[in-house]
Amino acid sequence: MARRVTDLFAPMWIVITLPLVVGAVSSGWTGFGWGLLSAALCGGIPAAAIFVGVRKGWFGDRHIGDRRQRPKLVVSVLVLVVLALLLLVRLGAPPVSVACVAIMLATLGVVVPVTLVWKISFHTAVAAGAVVMLAAVLPALPVYAVGAAVVALIGWARTQLRDHTPAQALAGAAAGAVATWATLAILL
Repeated sequence: MARRVTDLFAPMWIVITLPLVVGAVSSGWTGFGWGLLSAALCGGIPAAAIFVGVRKGWFGDRHIGDRRQRPKLVVSVLVLVVLALLLLVRLGAPPVSVACVAIMLATLGVVVPVTLVWKISFHTAVAAGAVVMLAAVLPALPVYAVGAAVVALIGWARTQLRDHTPAQALAGAAAGAVATWATLAILL
């Protein structure tokens, strides 16, 4: 079950899904279109790179469990997120769509430096950030209630698989939630 949870809630799936949901909920089909652009650049291309990288032996697994394999991928993801953010701003995307991508950049800005010295959980960081973002566009109380349970489940799965310690899972969740909250407080 832990492996299924880890695979189902992998950061790439959340990064692909979140902008679509946020865009659709906040701006209908137009927002969904902005979400599609964001999802492709921030999640789709990196997901394809991960799948190709695993096949070619560049990465040991889809979750990039070996920290030493993360830097090149992370730099590529950072470039794509910045590109998405610039495109959204330049093309006049709704503020909530811009904020959705900005939280990805903010979360990376917190988690990437940490992962260079300590294996913080990207899974829980991205999931907790998504919960905070969704609570900004959907009824907050149910989003936080369900979201906390999902983030806890992800943290449990990551520790069950021994991919992270409980501290690494908790630190990831805190980093993602705080980075997202701070970004939304500035942008929305």
